[in-house]
Amino acid sequence: MQTKREIEALLTAAGIHPKRRFGQHFLIDGNLMRRLVEVADIHPADLVLEVGAGTGGLTDLLVERAGAVVAVEIDHHLFALLSERFAQSASLTLVRGDALDSKHRIATAVREAIRSGRQQASGELLLVANLPYDIATPLLVNLILSDLNVKRLCFTVQREVGERMEGRPGTKAYGPLSILLQTLCRIERIARVPAEAFWPRPAVESSLYRLDVIEDPPVTGESLASFASLVQAGFRHRRKTLRFNLDHAFGQAVCDQAGRVLDLSVRAEMVAPAQWVELACVTRATDSAAASPDAPSGPSE
Repeated sequence: MQTKREIEALLTAAGIHPKRRFGQHFLIDGNLMRRLVEVADIHPADLVLEVGAGTGGLTDLLVERAGAVVAVEIDHHLFALLSERFAQSASLTLVRGDALDSKHRIATAVREAIRSGRQQASGELLLVANLPYDIATPLLVNLILSDLNVKRLCFTVQREVGERMEGRPGTKAYGPLSILLQTLCRIERIARVPAEAFWPRPAVESSLYRLDVIEDPPVTGESLASFASLVQAGFRHRRKTLRFNLDHAFGQAVCDQAGRVLDLSVRAEMVAPAQWVELACVTRATDSAAASPDAPSGPSE
Protein backbone atom coordinates (compact mmCIF):
# COMPACT_ATOMS: atom_id res chain seq x y z
CA MET A 1 0.00 0.00 0.00
CA GLN A 2 1.02 3.60 -0.52
CA THR A 3 0.63 6.72 1.59
CA LYS A 4 -0.23 10.12 0.15
CA ARG A 5 3.40 11.13 0.41
CA GLU A 6 4.55 8.02 -1.45
CA ILE A 7 1.99 8.54 -4.22
CA GLU A 8 2.99 12.18 -4.60
CA ALA A 9 6.65 11.12 -4.81
CA LEU A 10 5.89 8.50 -7.46
CA LEU A 11 3.94 10.97 -9.59
CA THR A 12 6.51 13.74 -9.18
CA ALA A 13 9.35 11.44 -10.19
CA ALA A 14 7.41 10.46 -13.31
CA GLY A 15 6.35 14.03 -14.08
CA ILE A 16 2.67 13.15 -13.61
CA HIS A 17 -0.21 15.11 -12.10
CA PRO A 18 -3.67 13.75 -11.21
CA LYS A 19 -6.05 14.22 -14.14
CA ARG A 20 -9.59 15.37 -13.43
CA ARG A 21 -10.88 14.10 -16.77
CA PHE A 22 -10.06 10.55 -15.70
CA GLY A 23 -11.62 10.97 -12.25
CA GLN A 24 -8.28 10.28 -10.57
CA HIS A 25 -8.70 10.26 -6.80
CA PHE A 26 -6.15 7.90 -5.29
CA LEU A 27 -7.17 5.89 -2.23
CA ILE A 28 -4.74 6.76 0.58
CA ASP A 29 -6.50 5.20 3.58
CA GLY A 30 -4.63 1.96 4.25
CA ASN A 31 -7.24 0.59 6.63
CA LEU A 32 -9.99 1.15 4.07
CA MET A 33 -7.92 -0.49 1.35
CA ARG A 34 -7.36 -3.55 3.51
CA ARG A 35 -11.05 -3.70 4.34
CA LEU A 36 -11.94 -3.57 0.65
CA VAL A 37 -9.72 -6.58 0.00
CA GLU A 38 -10.99 -8.47 3.05
CA VAL A 39 -14.64 -7.90 2.12
CA ALA A 40 -13.93 -9.24 -1.37
CA ASP A 41 -13.08 -12.64 0.16
CA ILE A 42 -10.47 -13.43 -2.47
CA HIS A 43 -9.36 -17.06 -2.75
CA PRO A 44 -6.00 -18.16 -4.20
CA ALA A 45 -7.65 -19.54 -7.34
CA ASP A 46 -9.77 -16.45 -8.06
CA LEU A 47 -9.35 -14.05 -10.98
CA VAL A 48 -9.65 -10.39 -9.99
CA LEU A 49 -10.47 -7.47 -12.26
CA GLU A 50 -9.29 -4.04 -11.09
CA VAL A 51 -10.41 -0.98 -13.05
CA GLY A 52 -8.49 2.22 -12.42
CA ALA A 53 -5.27 0.73 -11.05
CA GLY A 54 -3.67 4.15 -10.57
CA THR A 55 -0.26 3.84 -8.91
CA GLY A 56 -0.79 0.20 -7.90
CA GLY A 57 -1.45 0.44 -4.16
CA LEU A 58 -4.51 -1.80 -4.27
CA THR A 59 -2.93 -3.90 -7.03
CA ASP A 60 -0.17 -4.92 -4.59
CA LEU A 61 -2.72 -6.46 -2.23
CA LEU A 62 -4.66 -8.16 -5.02
CA VAL A 63 -1.58 -9.80 -6.52
CA GLU A 64 -0.73 -11.21 -3.08
CA ARG A 65 -4.09 -12.94 -2.74
CA ALA A 66 -5.50 -13.84 -6.16
CA GLY A 67 -4.51 -16.50 -8.64
CA ALA A 68 -4.46 -13.86 -11.39
CA VAL A 69 -5.21 -10.13 -11.66
CA VAL A 70 -6.27 -8.07 -14.65
CA ALA A 71 -5.62 -4.39 -13.94
CA VAL A 72 -6.95 -1.73 -16.30
CA GLU A 73 -5.56 1.80 -16.50
CA ILE A 74 -6.54 4.42 -19.08
CA ASP A 75 -3.78 6.94 -18.31
CA HIS A 76 -0.73 6.04 -20.40
CA HIS A 77 1.65 7.71 -17.92
CA LEU A 78 0.28 5.67 -15.03
CA PHE A 79 0.28 2.57 -17.22
CA ALA A 80 4.02 3.06 -17.81
CA LEU A 81 4.55 3.45 -14.07
CA LEU A 82 2.59 0.26 -13.38
CA SER A 83 4.45 -1.65 -16.07
CA GLU A 84 7.74 -0.81 -14.41
CA ARG A 85 6.54 -1.53 -10.86
CA PHE A 86 5.05 -4.93 -11.72
CA ALA A 87 7.48 -6.06 -14.39
CA GLN A 88 8.28 -9.23 -12.41
CA SER A 89 4.69 -10.16 -11.55
CA ALA A 90 3.71 -13.19 -13.61
CA SER A 91 0.16 -13.28 -12.29
CA LEU A 92 -0.69 -9.70 -13.30
CA THR A 93 -1.96 -8.63 -16.72
CA LEU A 94 -2.01 -4.88 -17.35
CA VAL A 95 -4.46 -3.47 -19.88
CA ARG A 96 -4.03 0.06 -21.12
CA GLY A 97 -7.20 1.87 -22.18
CA ASP A 98 -10.83 2.37 -21.29
CA ALA A 99 -12.52 -0.61 -19.64
CA LEU A 100 -15.58 -0.01 -21.84
CA ASP A 101 -16.17 0.29 -25.56
CA SER A 102 -18.39 3.36 -26.05
CA LYS A 103 -19.96 2.81 -22.60
CA HIS A 104 -22.04 -0.08 -23.99
CA ARG A 105 -19.88 -3.18 -23.48
CA ILE A 106 -16.75 -4.39 -21.75
CA ALA A 107 -13.74 -3.51 -23.92
CA THR A 108 -12.43 -6.29 -26.15
CA ALA A 109 -8.92 -6.04 -24.66
CA VAL A 110 -10.32 -6.48 -21.15
CA ARG A 111 -12.46 -9.45 -22.17
CA GLU A 112 -9.47 -11.11 -23.82
CA ALA A 113 -7.29 -10.51 -20.75
CA ILE A 114 -9.97 -12.07 -18.53
CA ARG A 115 -10.23 -15.12 -20.77
CA SER A 116 -6.45 -15.53 -20.69
CA GLY A 117 -6.42 -15.05 -16.94
CA ARG A 118 -8.79 -17.97 -16.50
CA GLN A 119 -5.96 -20.23 -17.66
CA GLN A 120 -4.05 -19.24 -14.51
CA ALA A 121 -7.00 -18.88 -12.15
CA SER A 122 -9.81 -21.44 -12.26
CA GLY A 123 -11.84 -19.87 -9.45
CA GLU A 124 -14.41 -17.07 -9.50
CA LEU A 125 -14.19 -13.76 -11.36
CA LEU A 126 -14.32 -10.81 -8.96
CA LEU A 127 -14.27 -7.05 -9.43
CA VAL A 128 -12.23 -5.31 -6.72
CA ALA A 129 -11.55 -1.65 -7.38
CA ASN A 130 -11.54 1.97 -6.35
CA LEU A 131 -13.77 2.86 -9.28
CA PRO A 132 -13.25 6.10 -11.20
CA TYR A 133 -16.42 8.14 -10.75
CA ASP A 134 -17.18 8.68 -14.43
CA ILE A 135 -17.13 5.00 -15.35
CA ALA A 136 -18.67 3.39 -12.26
CA THR A 137 -22.31 3.05 -13.34
CA PRO A 138 -21.82 1.84 -16.94
CA LEU A 139 -19.04 -0.51 -15.83
CA LEU A 140 -21.19 -2.19 -13.17
CA VAL A 141 -24.12 -2.53 -15.56
CA ASN A 142 -22.13 -3.89 -18.47
CA LEU A 143 -20.08 -6.26 -16.34
CA ILE A 144 -23.18 -7.81 -14.75
CA LEU A 145 -24.99 -8.05 -18.08
CA SER A 146 -21.98 -9.59 -19.83
CA ASP A 147 -21.26 -13.28 -20.33
CA LEU A 148 -18.08 -13.06 -18.21
CA ASN A 149 -19.89 -14.58 -15.21
CA VAL A 150 -18.63 -12.21 -12.55
CA LYS A 151 -19.39 -13.61 -9.09
CA ARG A 152 -18.77 -10.73 -6.71
CA LEU A 153 -18.11 -6.99 -7.00
CA CYS A 154 -16.41 -5.02 -4.21
CA PHE A 155 -15.65 -1.36 -4.80
CA THR A 156 -15.66 2.22 -3.64
CA VAL A 157 -18.07 4.45 -5.49
CA GLN A 158 -19.48 7.95 -5.30
CA ARG A 159 -22.11 8.10 -2.54
CA GLU A 160 -24.81 9.26 -4.96
CA VAL A 161 -24.28 6.20 -7.16
CA GLY A 162 -24.57 3.98 -4.10
CA GLU A 163 -27.85 5.63 -3.16
CA ARG A 164 -29.19 4.90 -6.64
CA MET A 165 -28.09 1.29 -6.35
CA GLU A 166 -30.13 0.98 -3.14
CA GLY A 167 -33.00 3.22 -4.30
CA ARG A 168 -36.55 2.25 -3.34
CA PRO A 169 -39.71 2.68 -5.45
CA GLY A 170 -41.21 6.13 -5.22
CA THR A 171 -37.93 7.86 -4.35
CA LYS A 172 -35.77 10.16 -6.46
CA ALA A 173 -32.85 7.73 -6.26
CA TYR A 174 -34.86 4.84 -7.71
CA GLY A 175 -34.27 4.07 -11.37
CA PRO A 176 -32.92 1.55 -13.90
CA LEU A 177 -29.71 1.02 -11.93
CA SER A 178 -31.68 0.22 -8.77
CA ILE A 179 -33.91 -2.27 -10.57
CA LEU A 180 -31.17 -4.08 -12.45
CA LEU A 181 -28.83 -4.50 -9.49
CA GLN A 182 -31.56 -5.36 -6.99
CA THR A 183 -32.91 -7.99 -9.38
CA LEU A 184 -29.57 -9.64 -10.06
CA CYS A 185 -27.52 -9.01 -6.91
CA ARG A 186 -27.50 -8.91 -3.15
CA ILE A 187 -26.34 -5.41 -2.28
CA GLU A 188 -24.48 -4.62 0.93
CA ARG A 189 -23.13 -1.20 1.85
CA ILE A 190 -20.05 -1.90 3.93
CA ALA A 191 -18.99 1.61 4.95
CA ARG A 192 -19.24 5.30 4.29
CA VAL A 193 -15.99 6.66 2.92
CA PRO A 194 -15.06 10.27 3.76
CA ALA A 195 -13.55 12.53 1.13
CA GLU A 196 -10.25 12.69 3.06
CA ALA A 197 -9.67 8.99 2.32
CA PHE A 198 -8.66 10.07 -1.20
CA TRP A 199 -6.05 12.31 -2.77
CA PRO A 200 -6.74 14.68 -4.42
CA ARG A 201 -9.73 15.11 -2.13
CA PRO A 202 -13.00 14.86 -4.11
CA ALA A 203 -15.92 17.21 -3.58
CA VAL A 204 -18.23 14.32 -2.62
CA GLU A 205 -18.28 11.42 -0.20
CA SER A 206 -18.04 7.80 -1.29
CA SER A 207 -19.22 4.41 -0.08
CA LEU A 208 -17.76 0.92 -0.01
CA TYR A 209 -20.04 -1.81 -1.39
CA ARG A 210 -20.13 -5.54 -1.88
CA LEU A 211 -22.45 -6.99 -4.53
CA ASP A 212 -22.97 -10.75 -4.77
CA VAL A 213 -24.51 -11.91 -8.02
CA ILE A 214 -27.50 -14.14 -7.29
CA GLU A 215 -26.89 -17.76 -8.33
CA ASP A 216 -30.41 -18.28 -9.64
CA PRO A 217 -31.71 -14.80 -10.62
CA PRO A 218 -35.26 -14.31 -11.94
CA VAL A 219 -33.87 -13.09 -15.28
CA THR A 220 -31.05 -14.93 -17.04
CA GLY A 221 -29.27 -15.50 -20.34
CA GLU A 222 -30.63 -13.81 -23.43
CA SER A 223 -33.54 -12.38 -21.42
CA LEU A 224 -31.17 -10.06 -19.56
CA ALA A 225 -30.71 -7.67 -22.47
CA SER A 226 -34.43 -7.40 -23.13
CA PHE A 227 -35.17 -6.92 -19.43
CA ALA A 228 -32.64 -4.08 -19.27
CA SER A 229 -34.10 -2.51 -22.42
CA LEU A 230 -37.63 -2.68 -21.02
CA VAL A 231 -36.61 -0.99 -17.78
CA GLN A 232 -34.60 1.70 -19.52
CA ALA A 233 -37.50 2.43 -21.86
CA GLY A 234 -39.86 2.78 -18.92
CA PHE A 235 -37.70 5.53 -17.45
CA ARG A 236 -36.94 7.36 -20.69
CA HIS A 237 -39.23 10.23 -19.65
CA ARG A 238 -39.51 10.06 -15.86
CA ARG A 239 -42.51 12.42 -15.68
CA LYS A 240 -44.49 10.44 -18.23
CA THR A 241 -46.61 7.39 -17.53
CA LEU A 242 -45.40 3.88 -18.09
CA ARG A 243 -47.89 3.51 -20.92
CA PHE A 244 -46.46 6.53 -22.74
CA ASN A 245 -42.88 5.32 -22.46
CA LEU A 246 -43.51 1.71 -23.41
CA ASP A 247 -45.72 2.68 -26.33
CA HIS A 248 -43.05 5.09 -27.57
CA ALA A 249 -40.30 2.45 -27.37
CA PHE A 250 -42.08 -0.79 -28.28
CA GLY A 251 -45.55 -0.06 -29.61
CA GLN A 252 -49.15 -0.74 -28.68
CA ALA A 253 -48.84 -4.52 -28.67
CA VAL A 254 -46.36 -4.47 -25.81
CA CYS A 255 -48.53 -2.01 -23.90
CA ASP A 256 -51.52 -4.32 -24.29
CA GLN A 257 -49.53 -7.23 -22.86
CA ALA A 258 -48.08 -5.14 -20.02
CA GLY A 259 -51.54 -3.88 -19.11
CA ARG A 260 -52.53 -7.43 -18.22
CA VAL A 261 -50.37 -7.37 -15.08
CA LEU A 262 -49.91 -3.68 -14.20
CA ASP A 263 -51.74 -0.37 -14.25
CA LEU A 264 -49.78 1.53 -16.91
CA SER A 265 -51.06 4.91 -15.77
CA VAL A 266 -48.35 4.96 -13.07
CA ARG A 267 -44.84 6.28 -13.54
CA ALA A 268 -41.93 3.86 -13.83
CA GLU A 269 -40.52 4.94 -10.47
CA MET A 270 -43.54 3.39 -8.71
CA VAL A 271 -42.95 -0.12 -10.13
CA ALA A 272 -41.00 -2.48 -7.85
CA PRO A 273 -38.19 -4.71 -9.23
CA ALA A 274 -40.30 -7.88 -8.98
CA GLN A 275 -43.04 -6.19 -11.03
CA TRP A 276 -40.52 -5.30 -13.73
CA VAL A 277 -39.54 -8.95 -13.93
CA GLU A 278 -43.21 -9.87 -14.34
CA LEU A 279 -43.63 -7.22 -17.05
CA ALA A 280 -40.63 -8.59 -18.93
CA CYS A 281 -42.07 -12.10 -18.85
CA VAL A 282 -45.53 -11.04 -19.98
CA THR A 283 -44.44 -8.71 -22.76
CA ARG A 284 -41.83 -11.06 -24.23
CA ALA A 285 -39.50 -8.07 -24.38
CA THR A 286 -36.71 -9.95 -26.14
CA ASP A 287 -38.43 -10.03 -29.52
CA SER A 288 -40.03 -6.61 -29.09
CA ALA A 289 -36.80 -4.86 -28.12
CA ALA A 290 -34.89 -6.44 -30.97
CA ALA A 291 -37.50 -5.27 -33.44
CA SER A 292 -37.65 -1.68 -32.21
CA PRO A 293 -35.04 0.81 -33.43
CA ASP A 294 -35.84 3.06 -30.46
CA ALA A 295 -35.23 0.44 -27.79
CA PRO A 296 -32.20 1.29 -25.61
CA SER A 297 -29.43 -1.20 -24.87
CA GLY A 298 -29.74 -1.10 -21.08
CA PRO A 299 -29.61 1.06 -17.97
CA SER A 300 -27.23 3.96 -18.47
CA GLU A 301 -28.11 6.32 -15.63
